[in-house]
Amino acid sequence: MPAPGRGGVSLQKVTLTASSPQVSLTKSGGSTGTIRINLNWSSGVNPAAQSAQKGGFFKRLAAQAQQSSGVDLDLGCLYELSDGSKGVVQALGNSFGSLDRPPWIKLDGDDRTGSVSTGENMSINLEQPGRFRRVLIFAMIYEGAPNWAAVDGVVTLSPINGPQIEVRLDATDQGARICAVAQLINHGNDLVVQREVQYINGGQSVLDRTYGWGMNWTPGRK
Repeated sequence: MPAPGRGGVSLQKVTLTASSPQVSLTKSGGSTGTIRINLNWSSGVNPAAQSAQKGGFFKRLAAQAQQSSGVDLDLGCLYELSDGSKGVVQALGNSFGSLDRPPWIKLDGDDRTGSVSTGENMSINLEQPGRFRRVLIFAMIYEGAPNWAAVDGVVTLSPINGPQIEVRLDATDQGARICAVAQLINHGNDLVVQREVQYINGGQSVLDRTYGWGMNWTPGRK
């Protein structure tokens, strides 16, 4: 495993890349309190439109494109707690979680159209970071054609201290519906964020097997 690196660009934001895939939350003071995780995307907007449009007009254009293309992009995570318990937080099956009791992770809601300007948001309660062994953050195209290049997704982690951490879904796989975005991993006294950006051909059960979670899965609906 590579040594933790700071990846990106400024004191305000660190962008994790394939060459610099890790950052330590502990060293930057972000391993306590609540860390906010945001998924935002602009499905259906071509690169020329993305560069040409700004502000409110772009937001309206992106929202219209989402509605016409019917893409539903979801944020979720697999978790493993220090006591060995495992589970999933996601809109599918209404498994929204809780911040005040296990799993100490909560998904705010489900943006089915992309019309919510803030995207989808999830929070993790790190008041006792030792509760967690690992958390795997993933994004899933629940409905609509799997086209990650058009989705142009970005996940931003905002700890209470230190810079924001950005992971861009900048690889493409036209057949995959799930992207394993990043992991929070507890290395003893060091809580790190590790970039994954691995596209999974299959559902959550395949994601589970890929990362060795070992849970049993049944079909679910929103």
